[in-house]
Amino acid sequence: MRGSEFAELKAFAAVVERASFARAAEFLGVSPSALSQTIRLLEARLGTRLLNRTTRSVAPTAPGAQLYDRVAPLFRDMDDAVAEVTAAAGQTRGTLRINTLGMAARQVIAPRLGRFHCAHPDITLDIVVDDSLSDLVAGRFDAGIRVGGRVEKDMIAVRLTPDVKMIAVASPGYLARRGVPQAPADLHDHACINWRLGVDGRAYRWEFTRRGKQLEIAADGPLVTNDSSLGVAAAVQGLGIAYAFDRQQVDAHVADGELVQVLVDWSVVRPGLFLYHPSRRHVPGALRAFIECLVDSDIGV
Repeated sequence: MRGSEFAELKAFAAVVERASFARAAEFLGVSPSALSQTIRLLEARLGTRLLNRTTRSVAPTAPGAQLYDRVAPLFRDMDDAVAEVTAAAGQTRGTLRINTLGMAARQVIAPRLGRFHCAHPDITLDIVVDDSLSDLVAGRFDAGIRVGGRVEKDMIAVRLTPDVKMIAVASPGYLARRGVPQAPADLHDHACINWRLGVDGRAYRWEFTRRGKQLEIAADGPLVTNDSSLGVAAAVQGLGIAYAFDRQQVDAHVADGELVQVLVDWSVVRPGLFLYHPSRRHVPGALRAFIECLVDSDIGV
């Protein structure tokens, strides 16, 4: 394979993984127009369209998806080979691609960015905040951070935070107008701020448990969102009751009296945050360094 052909395939894979010419161009260090020309040359050489382009999105065609499925593992193997050599030489460098939930970015990654950069200045972190549970391998991510129950079973998992007790909250003004629910079934008569699961687009069914009794409630209300900060803001403004996993966002409002906890005895405990990565013979040195930084207990989460 000629060098130009390799560069074309590498560029094509970058566009597929980032679903954007602009983001792929930034990653590759080229202009979007130069990247577009590279893809056009590849499509002309292969005699088929590889990408469907609109003003808002980029996605592979059927031949493009087939090509990507074949070349992506080859690029991963090459990346692993380079990582092995640099690790053997005592070097820790390169780009580390992380796919993470928004709350994990805020709670776990953000407080450690300075420390990690000081310790490993030759590592570039490419962090994608994504609550839609994108496929780690298909996106060529080195690792992802998810709630424990959503870690794929063929992955190596590293616990980052303890399990979390969910909390149902509402503003004092809302509760004064609508009353305080005494049991999960009362939520059917309340406005609920719901969470949409990114993995399949379903609205989350609120889970409760007490004395061995487990319930699921299909909550309904004025807002459905996949952004936890938006849901908390809506609760503070009196739109309804929110059921939150991200305690960091909620506890300060409770302490300030802006939110009040309800259904205390019914709240469920959910698994904490885990970093997960594909099982490989060799874990890249950059990923090992990142994991060590995240599990460092000197910084609280």
